[in-house]
Amino acid sequence: MTTYLIGDIHGCFTELQALLAQVSFNPQCDRLWLTGDLVARGPDSLEVLRFLHSLGPAVRLVLGNHDLHLMAVYAGISRNKPKDRLNALLEAPDANELINWLRCQPMLQVDDELKLMMAHSGITPQWDIETAKICSREVETVLRSKSHPLFLDTMYGDMPNNWTPALSGLARLRFSTNALTRMRYCFPNGQLDMICKDSPGTAPAPLKPWFELPRLVDAGYTLIFGHWASLAGKGTPEGIIGLDTGCCWGGKLTMLRWEDRRYFTQPAKKAPTV
Repeated sequence: MTTYLIGDIHGCFTELQALLAQVSFNPQCDRLWLTGDLVARGPDSLEVLRFLHSLGPAVRLVLGNHDLHLMAVYAGISRNKPKDRLNALLEAPDANELINWLRCQPMLQVDDELKLMMAHSGITPQWDIETAKICSREVETVLRSKSHPLFLDTMYGDMPNNWTPALSGLARLRFSTNALTRMRYCFPNGQLDMICKDSPGTAPAPLKPWFELPRLVDAGYTLIFGHWASLAGKGTPEGIIGLDTGCCWGGKLTMLRWEDRRYFTQPAKKAPTV
């Protein structure tokens, strides 16, 4: 069994198929890890979800902020933005099946044998592994419940932005969701900054990329994330790997074969979104 890890797909189905063809991916014996943001911005979100759904247990993914936004749009909570190019998916006859399947996917993946962790935007420096597991399970539980529309309606917002175990209710769920799907920068104490989207090196002081702060997560685990296309997969310390290389923006789709740490890329084949 071979383990392949791919960055944010964002509806780039053609590039996904070409990337998998490079390694003759076989869902019967290989495993595919995906950093989330499967949909939106790219042209073929419907085809991406149909394909991934068909792979069954061969896929291990985490949810990204665009995946959560799709759920909110489908539930009638948020506006369908033309730039997200979701109409074909939302109007498909199997939309309910696909989006409900997506809604039941994890926020965090941890493999103790491979010593791998994966979250869409990363793990806040204020969490250790056990806290990350607990908080991700709390979000997953409410997403899979009948009360998920209430959560989707209240997940938008930048506060609270500082972790404390005393957080509870919707405030705790919002913090966890932001930490797992939207985080880029933190203050030196680990507090989240949810405003700055600048490239590293251009952000105002005292902000630092979350991965530059001391982490509580066991250093024996490699942490995989996506979300931050402007990193272009570079600039992270040892043991932290960013795989979002901006395919939907005209960049490329990137895959890491875990067993030999070899990278494969597929350039964008279609014009970037605006």
